[in-house]
Amino acid sequence: MSAPDPKIRNAATALLDRAASSIGQIILGKDEQIRLALTCLVARGHLLIEDLPGVGKTTLAHAFAQVMGLEFQRIQFTSDLLPADVLGVAVFQREQGGFEFHPGPIFSNFILADEVNRATPKTQSALLEAMEEHQVTVEGETRDLPQPFFVIATQNPIHQVGTYPLPESQLDRFMMRLHLGFPDKAAERELLQGDDRREMIEHVEPVLDAGKLMTIQKQAASLHAADALLDYVQAVLEFTRQSPMFESGLSPRGGLAMLSAARALALIEGKDFVLPEHVKEVLPAVVNHRLVANSDELGSKNLTAAEYIAESVPIP
Repeated sequence: MSAPDPKIRNAATALLDRAASSIGQIILGKDEQIRLALTCLVARGHLLIEDLPGVGKTTLAHAFAQVMGLEFQRIQFTSDLLPADVLGVAVFQREQGGFEFHPGPIFSNFILADEVNRATPKTQSALLEAMEEHQVTVEGETRDLPQPFFVIATQNPIHQVGTYPLPESQLDRFMMRLHLGFPDKAAERELLQGDDRREMIEHVEPVLDAGKLMTIQKQAASLHAADALLDYVQAVLEFTRQSPMFESGLSPRGGLAMLSAARALALIEGKDFVLPEHVKEVLPAVVNHRLVANSDELGSKNLTAAEYIAESVPIP
């Protein structure tokens, strides 16, 4: 795949800067989280946001959909939600003498799976095929989903009442996991004094559309990654598989996610090649939800999986 023309690359970077700035006017004081969420979208990944209720997870998703100019569907996950409520259902039409498929909300460009861990594992599994293969199979028939296809799922802390843990197979479908956290004092004061953020979203002008976004995604995927950079990614993968700190290492899918996210971040920064620093920056969001510590040793060192990897694997 050939590298993008510098003028085209610069135009894509300028559009992404505008998109991040527009979202930043809605979600205050969270520039780094917005930057990583944008990276995930450009890398064709899916995003999991885990945090307490009320810190802006749903608002962030709404703002992203509006700025990107994508068709948007919000699915509120609850304990009584069924897979058919997500995917759709085939209904028998007596007049036609056959079944007619009624597509569910999953047939959209941008899906907000709100409070995904409040649904049962059976309903959570309805997302697996859609997120991995961009298609769904209902009543034995496979149907493609519209492109681009992006899922932002929000998750409440697992200790809260009425939640079900996401299985590892579900977590692995998310390229990144982010935490928003509370705003700083200045951002919170502006939030208290300003307009309602939901109303502000309605007045935000789209910066992109589906066609422009897909073009940018292709440009990101074509950015050059040198052999030394690939050596570093493989060294990280090998370290997680051999370290006694982790129950199991990163899968090849985890390695591909790391590289795709690093390429997307490089494009956002206006680079035409990927640096090890890009890999290090995306590492926490890409690996922390994929790795399970084998003991309490990481916790005793007050280190996350990504911090331990960054300390242990030298950059070439």
